Amino acid sequence: MIIDAHQHFWQYHPVKDAWITDDMKVIQQDFLPQHLQPVLAQNNVDGCVAVQADQSEVETDFLLGLAARHDFIKGIVGWIDLRDADLEYRLAHYSQFPVLKGFRHIVQGEPDPAFIIREDFCRGIHLLSKYNFTYDILVYPVQLPAVATFVQRFPDHRLVIDHLAKPYIKTGNIDNWAKQMRAIAQHPHVYCKLSGMVTEADWNNWEPAHFAPFLDVCLEAFGPDRLLFGSDWPVCQVAGSYTQVKGIVTDYISHLSAAEQAKIMGGNAIAFYGL
Repeated sequence: MIIDAHQHFWQYHPVKDAWITDDMKVIQQDFLPQHLQPVLAQNNVDGCVAVQADQSEVETDFLLGLAARHDFIKGIVGWIDLRDADLEYRLAHYSQFPVLKGFRHIVQGEPDPAFIIREDFCRGIHLLSKYNFTYDILVYPVQLPAVATFVQRFPDHRLVIDHLAKPYIKTGNIDNWAKQMRAIAQHPHVYCKLSGMVTEADWNNWEPAHFAPFLDVCLEAFGPDRLLFGSDWPVCQVAGSYTQVKGIVTDYISHLSAAEQAKIMGGNAIAFYGL
């Protein structure tokens, strides 16, 4: 099976979705399962993992409702307040929904570069393990030193880095990012999503060759057993179509064995999230 391990749904609201700025007008609209399903069919993708875009339990419940009506949504990564004193009560509530596989916090938006290793946040991560929930790491390269500490604190937890940690593809500045990613990848419980690349490149002038050095680092560091294809649809549409985004990954991995390609394009997502 081919699984898109990272995409989003939303009913666009200019205040709630203020992060969708006017230079991203193409995505200032609703994106729902009826919009994605034909795109997946056209690209021979069997299912997807819907990831939170808003930091609220309303968002988590919204995604659960969509998954209940559309079986091609194989898993959900929701949001929950990991610093909440009542977190365990909330996790017990959400554990009744098998399609809810894990949670994510938009750490990239936190001004403190060490936010992810704050004690109150890490207490919440410890509880995720108790309920067998995964955690998606969304950060910028400047936050990777803290991520290196974070992944060492949770050696038994399934962790995945979203969007290659958003490297500086547009400028080609790779060295510090590559050093940090190689160090993090030494921990076998950490995976990485091959997603979100076109939006870190020059939106109007990127070429597949621009991504190859960054993909080289990820393949070397994580290997084909810990990489997951993700489209980041519909965000990707500010810089490329679904077909183009998928093609960047499938073309890059085409030299690998059929079994290795199948893992990256779906098998690893199924294993990581327990789809």
